[in-house]
Amino acid sequence: MTSHRAGTRDIVVGIDPVRDWHLSLAWAADEAQRRRLRLRLVLAVPPQHDTHHDHVDDTPDQMSLRRAGAERLAQAEDWVRNRHPELGVTADLLGGLPAPVLGGAARDARLVVLGSRHLSRTAEFFSAGSLVVPITAQAACPVVVVGDAEHISQQPPYVVAGIDGSASATAALAFAFDEADLRGAALRVVCVWQRPRIMLDDEEVALRAQRTLLSEAAAGLSEKYPDVHVTHEVLTGHPVEELARAAEHALAVVVGRRGRGGYTGMRIGSVVHGLLHRAHCPVITVPTG
Repeated sequence: MTSHRAGTRDIVVGIDPVRDWHLSLAWAADEAQRRRLRLRLVLAVPPQHDTHHDHVDDTPDQMSLRRAGAERLAQAEDWVRNRHPELGVTADLLGGLPAPVLGGAARDARLVVLGSRHLSRTAEFFSAGSLVVPITAQAACPVVVVGDAEHISQQPPYVVAGIDGSASATAALAFAFDEADLRGAALRVVCVWQRPRIMLDDEEVALRAQRTLLSEAAAGLSEKYPDVHVTHEVLTGHPVEELARAAEHALAVVVGRRGRGGYTGMRIGSVVHGLLHRAHCPVITVPTG
């Protein structure tokens, strides 16, 4: 097992010590290959007891967990090397609760990739071992949540970017253009207009404003990425449902996420939260800046 050199801008992928890691690891490895970045595999072994200061939990149960984690991490590393023999790969077995461990690894990452089991809202996102909510809410880099197999058979391939005029959406759109360019895919830039309870303007005026927002947001990026075929779509309805429908056969759906804050510093927008449950393609969330 190789060790990690601090200060590099790797793609970090969390390896689940129990559940299947192949889908998220395949996505992360392929992305690292496309972007010519190193891949860092991280597996966290939580303490069995409440340890304090520099006390090391060396109970037989804990040592057994570490051995099992090391074996699983080695299996994952071998699997990646077989998939991409030329890819730089490091693997770290770290002690601690998974969310803080991955959060620490995310500080120096270019991208963090997590798996998702698509369980119920309670089981998936509020269980003690869940990584999706805290990492998605707090990471300073883009976070990818891979729930199902990638739709690579869809022709032509496409990426969806959901925008709403916010700074985080602008960052997400830039990432989506880059992702589509790397993959030779088309880009569907989508804005969802939800009819308010009280209409202050004519509906056509509101829709025209959304179309203007779309064209202005993508204008400069279209010049930067001339090979990316871009379409602009204003959809009407609930943002989560419409974005998920638009991305049903997409390689990924990319959306912005706003800054930290709210309850325990783990606030994520309702659209992001909804897509993590509803979308079947990888969901990429991008912070401002």
